[in-house]
Amino acid sequence: MRKVLGVIFAATFLFWSCDTDSLENQIPQEEQNVDLSVDANELVRIAENTVGRQCHSMNVLERQLRENPGLLQRMQNIESHTINFEKPDGVGNGNGNGNGGGDDGGDDGSGGDDNLGVITIPVYVHVLYSTSQENISSSQIDSQIAVLNNDFRKTNSDVNQVPSEFAGLAADSEVAFVLAGVTRKLSPNTSWGTNDAMKHAFHGGVDVITPETHLNIWVCNLGGGILGYAQFPGGDAITDGIVIGHQYFGSQGYVSAPFDEGRTATHEVGHYLNLRHIWGDGRCKKDDFVSDTPSSDGPNYGCPSYPTVNCRSNDMTMNYMDYVDDACMYMFSEGQKTRMRALFGAGGVRESMSN
Repeated sequence: MRKVLGVIFAATFLFWSCDTDSLENQIPQEEQNVDLSVDANELVRIAENTVGRQCHSMNVLERQLRENPGLLQRMQNIESHTINFEKPDGVGNGNGNGNGGGDDGGDDGSGGDDNLGVITIPVYVHVLYSTSQENISSSQIDSQIAVLNNDFRKTNSDVNQVPSEFAGLAADSEVAFVLAGVTRKLSPNTSWGTNDAMKHAFHGGVDVITPETHLNIWVCNLGGGILGYAQFPGGDAITDGIVIGHQYFGSQGYVSAPFDEGRTATHEVGHYLNLRHIWGDGRCKKDDFVSDTPSSDGPNYGCPSYPTVNCRSNDMTMNYMDYVDDACMYMFSEGQKTRMRALFGAGGVRESMSN
């Protein structure tokens, strides 16, 4: 669902890879105001009613927007580029792939080729541990890479459970992952929180490695029942990446049900690739900027029955960007695919990963 508030002006969108400071000064190809704000009251409401998965990506974004006055403009520029990429005559493809049924007149999201091919993202995993159990095995790390590949390439064994209403929207995102390296660090910290301390060696963590070309994943105990969080595109390069709790990373080894199938990383990588939560982190009128995902009143938890109705439509509860248990999420939509792939197109903030 997309609510574009208006077109301000047309200009040339300059290339940007990892230099987030330069992005603040770029002029987007067609700047369009969208509501990228985070409703702090809504975050409180969700936290007070949480009965399952806890992702703190939006909480972190809300903090970063307060602390970094240039971040909102960088994100607005990214959004303008994404909107242009999705258009029938847009930057990345010839027919609006994934822009199904939106207010801006896209097709059903089922066709088209953005000419980017399969994008393979190399991954660095940084394991921070205070106990031997938290020093997770190589096989557990490998299992997570396998889950990411299956989920983003639509080769997951449970995709056949998608209801017929949404089956035609289930997408192969054509994004793949390969393990580039693992760092392990013994730390006296037993709980890290969400202030990005684990991303800095001087705080006892591990510094990011080449974020312009690599996805960095920090695996550590966040505390407070938090499964993970991600940084959205546009944030500072030195904190770029995602963070996952040890027992929610991978599908074997030191894992904890019902979040023991590696879907927390799938969810957080979705944020890293510019996807919002499927309910738009608001109520029925709040937007997730994807035209083929139904409106919803808030997150779903556990394993909801189908159909689950909110906002006068059936929820896409099985989408990776909801809050359901790992066993009950098994699809990205075509619109989400196009939104992610816009980052890798010409002028996209993660273009260097596609080269």
